[in-house]
Amino acid sequence: MATLYQRYQKKDELKSDMTARKAYLVPIAEIYTEDGYNVRELNQAHVAEFKDAFMAGEYIPPLAVEITERGVKVIDGHHRYYGALAATEAGCEILRLECKDFIGTEADKIAFMVTSSQGLALTPLERGAAYFRLENQGWTNAQIAQKVKRSESDIIQHLQLHKECSGYIKSLVRAGSLNYALAIDITREHGVYADTVVAKFMEKAESAGKKKITKSIAKPQFPAAKKNRLIELVYKSTKLISQDRQHDYLMLPKGVKDEVMEIFEAYRKYVEDQNEPQPE
Repeated sequence: MATLYQRYQKKDELKSDMTARKAYLVPIAEIYTEDGYNVRELNQAHVAEFKDAFMAGEYIPPLAVEITERGVKVIDGHHRYYGALAATEAGCEILRLECKDFIGTEADKIAFMVTSSQGLALTPLERGAAYFRLENQGWTNAQIAQKVKRSESDIIQHLQLHKECSGYIKSLVRAGSLNYALAIDITREHGVYADTVVAKFMEKAESAGKKKITKSIAKPQFPAAKKNRLIELVYKSTKLISQDRQHDYLMLPKGVKDEVMEIFEAYRKYVEDQNEPQPE
């Protein structure tokens, strides 16, 4: 069976533009990770998946690394690295890991971690933190968007999540109890009262047997069915004009007054709930 190396050796003869980017088998003892460097939080379930893959002898893509005074630092592949350590602890002796040099600036490294297809999808909080690191290096929202291949509005929204939302609200986003976009809306609407408001929303959700604050809880809408029913009820009303022509009146058809008043009362309660005073 022919190999890529054999084809590469004949690239001139084949008039091929094929190039080579070498990988190296690095002793695992020489590899290290830097705390807080990875834009992804370590997911132990994902580490376990790589542990099982190593123990089963499956192919694992090479780590992206850079050489430092300390040794070989992981740029991308943290879960693979810790999966290898876990496999070693479980009795599968792994002497070396395949690694490739990462070439680029610090911003390139962050963007690579964001866009890497080898890792877990970034959570909104991880994405916001990564964008903030790029922003701190002087990158504009437009430049970050181009770098990580996302829209500029996506960059702005995740930066708002990172910079404006409280630790409590972020904890709910992390736990999946609050959508990040809704978290931003609530924070912007309620400001310093956001935590108290969100806590009340969480209580409402839990009392309804839910584990997540939904838009219907945080931003309830008056039922469209009641609106439509009110239109049906008053559609055949008769218009009356007062003698002094200072007021207009609608005379409801017989038998609909009570239902109309019920809808008015429901709307009154809805408005009161929406205008609930801010916490002290």
